[in-house]
Amino acid sequence: MTSAESITRSAGVPRAALLDFPLGHTAGKANDREEQRAILTTALELFATLQNPGEIVRLPFEWSRDESWKVLSKPEAAAETKSETKDDREERRDAPQYQLSADQTRAAEALASGGCPTCVFFEG
Repeated sequence: MTSAESITRSAGVPRAALLDFPLGHTAGKANDREEQRAILTTALELFATLQNPGEIVRLPFEWSRDESWKVLSKPEAAAETKSETKDDREERRDAPQYQLSADQTRAAEALASGGCPTCVFFEG
C-alpha cells in the first residue's frame, strides 16, 4: 500500500494499492476504525487479483471532498510552503543522482553486467 505514487512508481514495486491520502495515513484517517477496516479489506481483495507487474491501482476513498489538503499539488502553495519551512531540497528527477562519481561508476558497471544498479551499495 502507498500514498506516494511517484515514489512507488520509481521504486519499481511489483504491484501496489494507492490511497490518495496525506503521507503517513496509508491505512486511513486516525481513529476512524471503520474506514481503516474498509481500506484494508479493499486493498487485500485487490492484491488477490492484481496480475500485471508494476500495476498501481487507486483505492476508491477520499481524504476530503476537495483537494485543498494537497498543498504541494499547487505550485504557488508549494513555493510558499518551501519558503516557510526553509525546505531547500531540489525537485525530484527521473535520472538517478549520486553523491560520489565512484558511486555512479559502480552503478553503471553493475547495470552493464546485468546487475542491479542500486544493489551495489548493499554489497560488501
